[in-house]
Amino acid sequence: MRKPLSLLLAMLLGCQLLMAQKVNIIPKPTSVVEKTGSFTISKKTPIIAKSKDEVKSANFLNDYLKQCYGYSLPVKSSGSKGIIIVAGNTGNDGYTLNADKKSVVIKGSTAPGAFYGVQTLIQLLPTQKSSALIVPAVSITDAPTVAYRGLMLDVGRHFFPVDFVKRYIDYIALHKMNYFHWHLTEDQGWRIEIKKYPKLTEVGAWRNGTIIGRFPGTGNTNEKYGGFYTQEQVKEIVKYAADRFITVVPEIEMPGHGSAAIAAYPYLSCFPEKPTYDYFIRDNRDEYWAGDLAGKQVMQSWGVYDDIFCAGKETTFQFLQDVLDEVLPLFPSKIVHIGGDEAPKINWEYCPNCQKRIKELGIKTDKSHRAEHYLQSYFVQRMEKYLNAKGKTLIGWDEILEGGLAPNAWVMSWRGEKGGIEAAKQHHNVIMTPTTYAYIDYQQAKHEDSVTISNNKGYLDIEKVYSWKIYPDALTDEEKQYVQGGQANLWTEYISNPSKVEYMIFPRVAAVSEVLWTPQDQKNWNDFSNRLKFQKQRYDLWGTNYYGKQ
Repeated sequence: MRKPLSLLLAMLLGCQLLMAQKVNIIPKPTSVVEKTGSFTISKKTPIIAKSKDEVKSANFLNDYLKQCYGYSLPVKSSGSKGIIIVAGNTGNDGYTLNADKKSVVIKGSTAPGAFYGVQTLIQLLPTQKSSALIVPAVSITDAPTVAYRGLMLDVGRHFFPVDFVKRYIDYIALHKMNYFHWHLTEDQGWRIEIKKYPKLTEVGAWRNGTIIGRFPGTGNTNEKYGGFYTQEQVKEIVKYAADRFITVVPEIEMPGHGSAAIAAYPYLSCFPEKPTYDYFIRDNRDEYWAGDLAGKQVMQSWGVYDDIFCAGKETTFQFLQDVLDEVLPLFPSKIVHIGGDEAPKINWEYCPNCQKRIKELGIKTDKSHRAEHYLQSYFVQRMEKYLNAKGKTLIGWDEILEGGLAPNAWVMSWRGEKGGIEAAKQHHNVIMTPTTYAYIDYQQAKHEDSVTISNNKGYLDIEKVYSWKIYPDALTDEEKQYVQGGQANLWTEYISNPSKVEYMIFPRVAAVSEVLWTPQDQKNWNDFSNRLKFQKQRYDLWGTNYYGKQ
């Protein structure tokens, strides 16, 4: 028997409403209670936001609505109907969201908490464009598990324009993350203007070519490549992030990964007269080099190189202090990253200035380390004292543990979890970012359609990322208090354009966000996978590239 057309339409409408009622939020909230009914956002729906911080959240919501649905809403300072944003000033950045047929009320324990509530509201909106946006009636209570939830972007190997850096920051915000680690200096390019040292960007921001294909390469582009951010652009980006309650952590690499700075100012090297080309041909074929063979050059290949900052010259420390004197005022962040990783000591072993420094300091080789490892500890501790005097806290990769950790330093543990465990046991604050879970420049499947850093040697799929436990089992409950959070890293040796950045971070950043936000005992892979289907629809709405896109 055929059903009347009116009944079929009613059933179809009912199915659509049921679909609209389904709540699929990433990261998973603490508590979700779905109710009957819905609230409809039209072009006339007001956003009620009174304080400056509440208006920031309202502006972000309006920007999102304009970009995805083609219109924005009026913002008012008072009212009892519409979208109401309330930001408190105490608590753990948690929030509540209550939606019924009259209003959506978001109450944050803090201003960031209210902002996170807005991100949840965004995930309650339809994933198709519409002039009337149905929000299901729901009551949500939520709060983050850890304080530091970060995403890193390496702009040293490949440079990305200001507009895309802002877009990257928006991606961080939309996933309820709150730290942007900006890797600004590398062997392959210096990316931040330092007015006292103009050659850092005149020379150090540009390389004569780039190897083609997987390291050690199959050729060279023979094209000049580079770019840098002016201090005004840095201020603009830092403000853009702050308006989204995101802290930008700058990284100025030392003592390793300094070839670009050394190309600009050769005296920073232990051996100023030794050409960069000599270091290059150790790992690459000589025909893969572009341009001048003589003198110090910005490195054209990837990897780890012996030409690092000289620890025996006072001029090295004066240079780095001068650089920090210009960098620190640009970044309100309490923590400042100095790298400290992958610093070969071979030049220090043969450098008369470094050996003189070792002798003056009374450093000896022992069963644990050569004297040069302890010289790196001296280097890091000296820079820490300088940062501390400026009201800042040093953070570095886990190599800074070697030879003795600086007294107040934070450790970013990347070579697995071992460094983080060791630092926490020494009662130092830790950010976990192990390669095994958090290096999202690694390929996502056994076979990729483009070169990645781990091609044919292993891969990091989203399920593996999701299995990450932010608190290592080896730590006691007391020691776990030193784990401040975690972050995912995107190194860009093989990522030269925004589309591939998006392809590499999505959808894995969704898993990272839930690892860092949701308690371990509330995580469930099957449940997450179902919610991820809707998240991918949002990626489509954003016009974002991602792995697995049809």
